[in-house]
Amino acid sequence: QVQVEESGGGLVQPGGSLTLSCAASEILLRLYRVAWYRQPPGKEREWVGDITPGGTTTHRESVKGRFTISRDNAKNTVLLQMNDLKPEDTAVYYCKVVGPDFWGRGTPVTVSS
Repeated sequence: QVQVEESGGGLVQPGGSLTLSCAASEILLRLYRVAWYRQPPGKEREWVGDITPGGTTTHRESVKGRFTISRDNAKNTVLLQMNDLKPEDTAVYYCKVVGPDFWGRGTPVTVSS
């Protein structure tokens, strides 16, 4: 059974950094587009960015220059490096394997002083 799991969330001060990881079992992430989403408190889930099998990345405008998506194929993971975090980045972050639409359960990120 395919399992997708996010990790790396936590509490960070504004201007700080976190790296989230999306790991999967029973599926090779390098073969799929993998997307990151987030759901801020009281709001709808929104797309953050994604990475193609070839490594092309796209990001929502509000995180461009601050967030970077990359792959670690040796570990079968996709990473979301988040720098210069702002309070409005507070959300539960999810990854999705696009196509079969496998979702993880999310990891919470809180940006607060």
